[in-house]
Amino acid sequence: MKKILIPVTNHAKLGETDQANGTYSPELTHALQVFLAAGLDYDIASIKGGKAPLYGTDIEGDSVNEAILNNEEFQNRINNTLPVSQVNIADYAAVFYPGGFGLLSDLATNEDFAKLSAKHYESGGVLAAVCHGPAALLPITLSTGEKLLASKSVTGFTREEEIDYGTIADVPFLLEESLARSAALYSKVQPWGVFVIEADRVITGQNPASAHAVGEALVRQLA
Repeated sequence: MKKILIPVTNHAKLGETDQANGTYSPELTHALQVFLAAGLDYDIASIKGGKAPLYGTDIEGDSVNEAILNNEEFQNRINNTLPVSQVNIADYAAVFYPGGFGLLSDLATNEDFAKLSAKHYESGGVLAAVCHGPAALLPITLSTGEKLLASKSVTGFTREEEIDYGTIADVPFLLEESLARSAALYSKVQPWGVFVIEADRVITGQNPASAHAVGEALVRQLA
């Protein structure tokens, strides 16, 4: 059974504010539903290990989010994430980074996961990320010394979406600007529309609405 590594943030606040944050639950649960339906297994990891903070767990009318969150196996894994020091990247067929503002404060600069993802990609593995998740692709440097994104077309949470969400003044950095400066090409559609880019085993989705489609793209690439 193929397994997916899901790195999540340990940072429980929005930037330096006191607003509760972490990983945005629907971006994890909607992709995970697709993985499980395809018969894939998964592990959830974080830099420090242990219980990982989630928000967006109380959204009304999201039956997918609710079902996954109420799953005992999922709760066990999100409350006992593997520390990065214990991850054997050779065990995984793909790496998926869900979004949420928390990772802008840790995974966006973390060299440990970046090195694992570089090794994984160079051995033929698939990397996927959604919403703010592509921030975790920024520090990935290949063995050639080139940044992973330097030759890739990507998308991610947009400036307009930050404004709509009321977070543009509080985020540690603007993801759209960082991706536009780092990637070969940054593209986007109108705010909150589903948008996914596949670029040579690197899959990125623009926003929460794109999580399901990112999951489907990853499953297709693993088929």
